[in-house]
Amino acid sequence: MGTEKNRNERDLLNFLAGHPEEGRPAGSESAPETNASPAVEQSLDASPSPSAERASAESRASASAPEPARAPSKFAPLLAQLKNGLLTENPTFVQLLGMCPTLAVTTSVSNGIGMGLAATAVLIMSNLVISLLRKVIPSKVRIASYVTIIAGFVTMIDLLLQAFVPALSKSLGLFIPLIVVNCIILARAEAFASKNGPGRSALDGLSMGLGFTVALTLISAVRELLGAGTLLGYPVLGDRFEPATMMILPPGGFLVLGCLIALVQFIMQRKGAKK
Repeated sequence: MGTEKNRNERDLLNFLAGHPEEGRPAGSESAPETNASPAVEQSLDASPSPSAERASAESRASASAPEPARAPSKFAPLLAQLKNGLLTENPTFVQLLGMCPTLAVTTSVSNGIGMGLAATAVLIMSNLVISLLRKVIPSKVRIASYVTIIAGFVTMIDLLLQAFVPALSKSLGLFIPLIVVNCIILARAEAFASKNGPGRSALDGLSMGLGFTVALTLISAVRELLGAGTLLGYPVLGDRFEPATMMILPPGGFLVLGCLIALVQFIMQRKGAKK
C-alpha cells in the first residue's frame, strides 16, 4: 500500500515537472512578454500625438480658409466721387458740356488753365450755397435762383482776375462772364447740389471742376504745341518746326477735341471689356 502511494506521488511530480504551467495557481499567471520588433517600436514612437494632429488640422484649415474681405476705407466714397468727375463722367470728354469755352479759349495752355480754375471756383462755391439753401428755395423758381447765385460768384471771380491777373482776364475776355450760363455749373446745381448735403456738393464741384480743367489743359496743350511750337509761351520744338496754324483756329479746336474724345472712349471701353 505504501509502495503504491509512493509511486503515485512520484508520477504526479514527474507530470508536474514536464508541465510547470499547470502547477501554478490561477491568479499567479504573469502577463506574457511582448517582444515587438524594432521597426514596430519605431513606428509607434513616430506616430503623432492627438494634440499634434489637432494642431496640424487647424493649421491646414486656416491656410485653406479664404481671407476675410477688407472693410472699405472711409475715403473710398470721396475717391470714387473724385474719379467720377475726372474720368467716369468727365464734363468735356464724356458728357460733352461747356463746348463753347472749350473750343474758344484753348488756343494756349495758360488760357485753358485759367478758364478751368475759374470755373472750378464757381462750381465749388455755387454748389455749396445751393446745397445749403436747397430746402428754402421754392421749386418753381429754383433755376432763376441758381442763376442768381452763380452770377454773384462769377462777378467775384471776374473782379479778382481783373485786379490780380489782368493779362489773363483780358485774354479770356467775355468767356468769364459767360460762366454764368455754363451748362456744367447749371447741370451740377440741378442734378447734384439740390439733392445732397454741403460737403458732398462741394466735393462734386471740385471733382467736376478739376475734370473740366484737365480737359481744357490737354486740348490747349496739343493746340499750342502743334499750332505755335510752344508750351506756356516757351519754345519747345525748336526753330526748324513749322507750326500748323490751323491748330489754333476753330477747325483745329474741333479736330483736337474729336481725337481726344475718341481716345478717352477707346480707353474706357477697353477697361470695361477687361472687367
